[in-house]
Amino acid sequence: MLADLILIIHFFYILFVVGSLPLIWFGAWLKMAFVSSAWFRYLHLTAIVLVVIESLLGVVCPLTSWENALRRVDTESSFIQQWLHRIIFYDVSENVLTVIYIGFAGLVVMTLKWVPIHSNRNQTLFPKND
Repeated sequence: MLADLILIIHFFYILFVVGSLPLIWFGAWLKMAFVSSAWFRYLHLTAIVLVVIESLLGVVCPLTSWENALRRVDTESSFIQQWLHRIIFYDVSENVLTVIYIGFAGLVVMTLKWVPIHSNRNQTLFPKND
């Protein structure tokens, strides 16, 4: 049960990292204010940089390690585990994944230039459109 919870958290982390980039682009196209939020954008950048650093150092994701340690105790896989594992994990070399992570992080950094953050001391996650 706890392993499933960790897997779900892992899935939403990946969804945040991957899904935020097209969301930022789409939001910029629609002139939505949240894409200029420094809080959101820097959190997104930090999330992918963490993945890149782990990959470059050859460190296994702590969420993966924790889930795997818990799964050794479980004797059968759950429905959640079966489906989320199919979505999250791929059978490719670590080098390929590292290149993908670095390329994706590059896109996130370039997006900071293409869709700039607007400085505002009173900025919240979802600024109001004026």
